[in-house]
Parts: sequence; C-alpha cells; structure tokens
Amino acid sequence: MDMCEQCAHYVADDEFGDYCDVNLDEDEMEKFLTQSMKSCHYFQLYDEYKIVKKQN
Repeated sequence: MDMCEQCAHYVADDEFGDYCDVNLDEDEMEKFLTQSMKSCHYFQLYDEYKIVKKQN
C-alpha cells in the first residue's frame, strides 16, 4: 500500500482520479511536487477509529 493511500488528505475519486487534498500556495506546491514522498510534511495518518471516538 502506498503511503499516500494511508494519509487523511488522500482522496480516491473515480471521476477525477486520486489526488492529495492539501490547500497549498504556488511556492508550497512546487516544493510538494519536487520532494520525495517519504518526507511529505503534510502526511497525517488516517485513523477512522479516532474519528468515531470524537463522535461518542
């Protein structure tokens, strides 16, 4: 499994394709696109159990 697929910002969309839903300005986008994915500063582990705990 790819690290992006485990990220809370990852969106799997059949119509538009898979993408990262991080709101970046031009400079941040350039850095994001040129860096390796191993050191992504925007990675947040998606934990559905954490979300459920907040609902209860």
